[in-house]
Amino acid sequence: MLKTLQQAMATDRDYPARTARVQWLGGVLDGSMYECLPYEFHEETEPSGAYIPLAERRPSVRYNLCRVIVNDSVSMLFSEGHFPTPQADDEETAHALVKVIADSKLNEVMVDAATRGSVGSVAILMRVLGNRAFFSALPTAYLSPAWRPDAPDVLESVTEQYKVKGAALAAQGYDVVALYKAGVTVKQPPGRGVKVDVLADAMAADFWFRRVWDAGAENWYLPWPVLSDKPVEPAIDTERTVKHGLGFVPMVWVRNLPGGDDADGACTFEAAISTQVEIEYQLSQAGRGLKYSSDPLLMIKEPPTGNGNLIKGANALVVSKDGDAKLLEISGSAAGAVVEYARALRSFALEVVGGNRADADKLATAQSGRAMELMNYALISLADRLRASYGEGALLDLLYMVVKASQKFPLTDKHGRPIPKMNPAAEVTLNWPRWYAPTAVDRQNDATTLKTLRDSNLISQETAIANVADDYDIEDVAEEVARIEGDQDKAMQRLADMTPDDSREDGHGHMPVPKGDGGGE
Repeated sequence: MLKTLQQAMATDRDYPARTARVQWLGGVLDGSMYECLPYEFHEETEPSGAYIPLAERRPSVRYNLCRVIVNDSVSMLFSEGHFPTPQADDEETAHALVKVIADSKLNEVMVDAATRGSVGSVAILMRVLGNRAFFSALPTAYLSPAWRPDAPDVLESVTEQYKVKGAALAAQGYDVVALYKAGVTVKQPPGRGVKVDVLADAMAADFWFRRVWDAGAENWYLPWPVLSDKPVEPAIDTERTVKHGLGFVPMVWVRNLPGGDDADGACTFEAAISTQVEIEYQLSQAGRGLKYSSDPLLMIKEPPTGNGNLIKGANALVVSKDGDAKLLEISGSAAGAVVEYARALRSFALEVVGGNRADADKLATAQSGRAMELMNYALISLADRLRASYGEGALLDLLYMVVKASQKFPLTDKHGRPIPKMNPAAEVTLNWPRWYAPTAVDRQNDATTLKTLRDSNLISQETAIANVADDYDIEDVAEEVARIEGDQDKAMQRLADMTPDDSREDGHGHMPVPKGDGGGE
């Protein structure tokens, strides 16, 4: 069935082979992979009476297991409670990066990027507009990366090229007639009063659109006809080209998981696609059987009566002694068997790809964070591998880009407030929170452990606070330390104000001995 779907999907041979693969996986992810099939599931016969095979019908039940796998893994990666906190050896740089992340909504962008990139790859573009940093996730079906020969992990350029109709170009302000004539020879047919409608041909024609990002600019090219009969050398569109002058390609190319090639990593859900198709068709068939069981088919064996007419009583059909009538029914127990089969298939698929197999109905009580980690070890293992690609790889590279861009542009937030200056020599790292939010018991155990370590002078107060910063939503550890010291100073001052003068320490740091104590005399 999977091969049938892939063969039914229309492919354009003008594109690289990876384009068709990425588009196919994208269709699985968004649920559009069945749109290439011509019939709905309830259409069992053609108007001529010919039977329509199941392979040509779209299932009526959609259970996008692959999307469930992606959503679960991405939620463990970049949800609100799992997004990492940037840290740097320069406190002002770390504080500035936190502000940029919040202002640009980078959390949402990374969720979008990890979802799109589950097919194998995704590109994240950074732009600085009006002294503000913006990020966007780009699908890579029509993108091609080029790497520096002396640094294979550094982008030299990224090329975007795809087909677009002339009418769409005209809506963007292009002179499509001039672009069409530049690549196609227009011949007037012989005969009086006959003229070629060049505008209509240009509007309906396919054009190549190209855009290239490099270390100096975002280069736009003038579109040219796909079916050109003249040699066409793509020319730079100087009006739309933007020179950023950053000195690096403002884009991060993310390969999803280890494996694949230079452009694409391994897909998150590819191993579960065939199982998803099987589940959807089985459930569709089960639904079809339930509809038949609620509307059974009547079969009558001739002759029903002597004169050929049916006689219907209150709750019965009256036939002759030679006639017969039966209701063809389907047992409803078959639907239950299909559902159990679908559940088993789902469990097998999640086991293969590392999805979440926990059943909320079987959790009688709240579990500790550690217990949840053990129960969902496979999902955490998958999210941990994704951290290497989207966190330590993509997100960290984006933050370094922000630091570099801040040296060229005075960054501000959307309210016009300046972002603190960043040190280009600062070393930036990511502090990831726990996989699961700690329970009250977990927090009590942490507090006891940290207090013991702190009292034994094995860790500093700042390290102890950093350890629980994510659990208590502490954005700036140094500022929290200053607040604690301020609270301690205030407490000491209140204690001093409440202590009588004669019981305070003397000038040498010794407490005076009260009179009448005896002192051993």
